[in-house]
Amino acid sequence: MSQEEKQLYTISVYTENNIGLLNRISAIFQRRHINIESLNTSASEIDHVSKFTILIRMSEVNIKKIIGQIEKQVEVIKAYYHTEDETIYQESCMFKIKSDLLFDERQIQNIIKESNARIVTVNKAFFVIEKSGRKEEIDLLHRELSVFGIMQFTRSGRIAVTKDEMKISTMLRELETRD
Repeated sequence: MSQEEKQLYTISVYTENNIGLLNRISAIFQRRHINIESLNTSASEIDHVSKFTILIRMSEVNIKKIIGQIEKQVEVIKAYYHTEDETIYQESCMFKIKSDLLFDERQIQNIIKESNARIVTVNKAFFVIEKSGRKEEIDLLHRELSVFGIMQFTRSGRIAVTKDEMKISTMLRELETRD
């Protein structure tokens, strides 16, 4: 693959919890007309540090430039990019479906079991299924359940951890002991 070919990258951005960071980070991509495929924010392993997980498709040359811009324009502890092979990643989703289908349609029970999803709530009006997995697994489950009628559907963006030990772990521990 040439350096100019676009590939999928996961960007991890560690920041202290400050107001307006999401806007500033997304503005960097907006100004350059770069589409963010997925963006997720969450707590990190340190209480006052947040982690942004951004999924983007671009060339390696441009991803390095974007990381530099993020580190220059936003108060970050550190920003990294990772290839598909360097991360363990998942998405999560929830489906809300009419309750009578759970008991009347044996096929739905089989779909839930085969997809390794789980039922998290059941009441008279609806039941809720939760599934974590790769994008393709969630897409398949969505197609299978659509036949029965989905009342509501929600899906997270990608969350990821790296396969190897990152220097950020050491940096975060040092940051925690300073406070």
